[in-house]
Amino acid sequence: MLTSHRSGSHQDIRQFLESVIREDSKQGLFKVHRGVFTDREILRLEQELIFQHSWLYLGHNSEVARPNDFITRKVAGHPLLLTRDRDGKLHAYFNTCSHRGAMVCREPKGQRRAFYCSYHGWAYNDLGHLIDMPGRDSMAPGLIENGEMNLKEVPRLAEHHGFIFVCFDPEIPSLETYLAEAGDVLKLMSEHGPNGMEIVGGTHEYGLGANWKLIQENSADAYHTSTTHASYLEYVNARDGARPKVDPAVSAGWARDLGNGHAIIESEGAMPWGRPSARWVAGWGEAARAEIDEIREELIQRLGEKRGRFIALGDRNTLIFPNLVVNDTLAITVRTFYPADVDRVDVTGWALAPVGESASSRDRRMRNFVEFFGPAGFATPDDVEMLELCQEGYRNQTAYEWNDISRGMLKEVPAKSDELQMRVFWRQWQNMMLRNQED
Repeated sequence: MLTSHRSGSHQDIRQFLESVIREDSKQGLFKVHRGVFTDREILRLEQELIFQHSWLYLGHNSEVARPNDFITRKVAGHPLLLTRDRDGKLHAYFNTCSHRGAMVCREPKGQRRAFYCSYHGWAYNDLGHLIDMPGRDSMAPGLIENGEMNLKEVPRLAEHHGFIFVCFDPEIPSLETYLAEAGDVLKLMSEHGPNGMEIVGGTHEYGLGANWKLIQENSADAYHTSTTHASYLEYVNARDGARPKVDPAVSAGWARDLGNGHAIIESEGAMPWGRPSARWVAGWGEAARAEIDEIREELIQRLGEKRGRFIALGDRNTLIFPNLVVNDTLAITVRTFYPADVDRVDVTGWALAPVGESASSRDRRMRNFVEFFGPAGFATPDDVEMLELCQEGYRNQTAYEWNDISRGMLKEVPAKSDELQMRVFWRQWQNMMLRNQED
């Protein structure tokens, strides 16, 4: 295990990292050593070499739509404050007072022109400038005016079609370059509604006893659907009996490498569940059919036949390296997850929806979102149990050391139930662990 090399040489660590993935393209074999899910030194290196050098999702522009709107989030262990200033410009600050370090904002969201540290009363305006403090005359001349005590901004902040990202590495390539083809997928998500998109009020937050990378694998794993989520498929097929039964694990669909560790699985019209934008199912009743048809026609008129139908009838699970998932299936789910320990991960999820959609369409969307993706829905408890069982099973590394991720290796176009998307993640994971270690 790598932990045993912590006090060893740089070369020892590099050799271990090079050995944790076995890939043989001729034999169609891809394996990952189970130690990457259990070794705390691996986790320490991930936090240092991956999370500090990747673009990470912070929020959506709809959450800070008006001047002086703000949200607070923790990103890769950093408490952050995202604000839109009086002139409409976005800022991401480290949420810590320049005096003695207390957080300057404790609320999850709101609207403010100034932020006050509750420890000693230091005040900052919406531009992050220190503007006042008790006993200001005790400070030497120039200490406030030179700007060194202003709130510190995160080195990089960028937005892509409403999705806001930050990075702690000032030298990282642009967000557009980093996203590669995943940027096109986020653009597609932004086009669901003619008036733009918004995060629906409310947040899902939960934790589970598994390594964070298992969430990334699971979030675009069509292979497990028919077994792990059998109860949901039985429910859908019973409710929507008029629709042919479909096994998502073997149904039509494909997987694509989007570049830079990002990947997607997608299909068009094959899945058994309904989509509020815009695939009708019998369980929604005849009254909903006309509205669903109108939504689909609006998409086609606005975006063209091919793109409009693909949004309306398709399903997409998108992985953006290292820890953002945007699933456009029963509803649009935006999910991030960060390791709390080597065998503990904290998950946060939001629903994304078209601005101004009807109350009936929003109701169908949120019912789908909560019913399947919610912490108490059909899918999430199933997934939590399976991932915790994996983590527990890794205690048997002396008996079997490797996970197999070989499905579809020899296919020209892997199916969505194959594992190309996971191999894409693991290649980028290893690349960053080795490259950034050298830096």
